[in-house]
Amino acid sequence: MSTLTETGHQERRPVRYDRTGPVAVVELHRPHRLNAVTDEVSRELAAAVRRAVAEGARAVVLTGAGRAFCSGHDLKEPAPAEDPLEARERLERLQDVTRTIKRSPVPVIAAVHGWAVGAGCEWALACDLVVAAESTRFTFPEVGVGLTVTNGVSQLLAAVLGPQRAKYLLMTGTGFGAEEARDWGLVNEVVPAGEHLRRALELAGRLVGRPPLALALAKESLDRGLGAALEEALATEVDLSMRVVAAGTPDRSGAVPQHERRTP
Repeated sequence: MSTLTETGHQERRPVRYDRTGPVAVVELHRPHRLNAVTDEVSRELAAAVRRAVAEGARAVVLTGAGRAFCSGHDLKEPAPAEDPLEARERLERLQDVTRTIKRSPVPVIAAVHGWAVGAGCEWALACDLVVAAESTRFTFPEVGVGLTVTNGVSQLLAAVLGPQRAKYLLMTGTGFGAEEARDWGLVNEVVPAGEHLRRALELAGRLVGRPPLALALAKESLDRGLGAALEEALATEVDLSMRVVAAGTPDRSGAVPQHERRTP
């Protein structure tokens, strides 16, 4: 697995990038800190997903090195000395991860294990599919440490769980396991310990065999329909279907057409 840099050189970075045929694997790589989030992690992670799309990957698997997927914000890092504008820009860079995953025309699958805390839980929720090891623990601790959620959770979590359960989890910081997450619809599959990445790669291999434009439009239609009024959702479905009509015979070559690649 190569270490991601914008120039392509291999250096020590907190996010690693690898390609296995048409599948890109993006790995959070701060195992000594349980892959805790820093501003650098946010930048590198968004860049890795953009790189996968730019290089023509047909699916992306997001995972974490070591004992956890992601333990949330790194509270041991010194608080940045920043003015309000700089703080806003940093928060928007954090949100760029969710924004980039959602805008990606290829499916992004989270392979989760250990802890998925705070931003780690939010990033998993942003992915299209989630495979979790049976020992995974999820939690939103932000309120308890005087913070608030980011990364679109104000919409995404309530859309899956309903507002009452979402408020309970956010306000109390109550943790929950992989089986509960699957029962609630936050996780697609629960697998034995150590099998999460293998199963996510299997799912990715299954998806890359499907017509890429149709797959991209299925993702976009569901994401755009989230929270939209019915008439708006119906209009969006027609607009996206017309892109299939304009493309003619479905492309089954395994490559996402260049004009269909949506990047931030």
